[in-house]
Amino acid sequence: MALNRTTLNREAYKALRQAILGRKIPPGRKLVVRVLAEDLGLSPTPVKEALSALEREGLVVAVPHRGYFVLEPGLEDVREIYSLREVLEGLAARLAVQNNGRTLLKKLERLFKKQCEAAEKRDIETYGDLDLAFHRCFWEASGSKRLLAAAETIDGQIRMLINSSAAIPGRLPKSRAEHEAILQAVRDKDLEAVEVAMRTHVRNAGQALEGFLLEGRRP
Repeated sequence: MALNRTTLNREAYKALRQAILGRKIPPGRKLVVRVLAEDLGLSPTPVKEALSALEREGLVVAVPHRGYFVLEPGLEDVREIYSLREVLEGLAARLAVQNNGRTLLKKLERLFKKQCEAAEKRDIETYGDLDLAFHRCFWEASGSKRLLAAAETIDGQIRMLINSSAAIPGRLPKSRAEHEAILQAVRDKDLEAVEVAMRTHVRNAGQALEGFLLEGRRP
């Protein structure tokens, strides 16, 4: 039985999104509809629809007269995304502890243990997945549908930047220590401390990425 158009669009979107976030298609790469359609065994139409959806999500950039390209985050992108993340995630952490402390703590401790194991193996992709899952726990436990919707809007961009941040030399152990500080504040049920710890963690990650990008620009 042939798949309907909606299903094909969704399958193309999932395949391309996974390839971008997994860095199988690297940042800055041009996305040629004909080539992608052949690789996925689809017609061009669902691929075009998928690229439009990925553009709305911020993972793909449409350049007039040139086509689609995978987002290559620049300095302004990092600053904008991380300033927004800091506010959103600080509030999410406070609300999550206020609303759902005990259940939240169990989930976070399981994820943190797995993160430590991935870090020991230098498995950056798995660490990135677990890092985003750690943060998502707070979004979902916040009890705010609007906050969750706002966070999910930039979910893909966050994932892309988390992977980049984790790959910066020396950043991984600092990230783990910051997560430990967040966990301790959750254990203490300290609303002020958990918001400060979360905002500090996000700010430090953003500053590390900024420094990395600036270093790369120097002759």
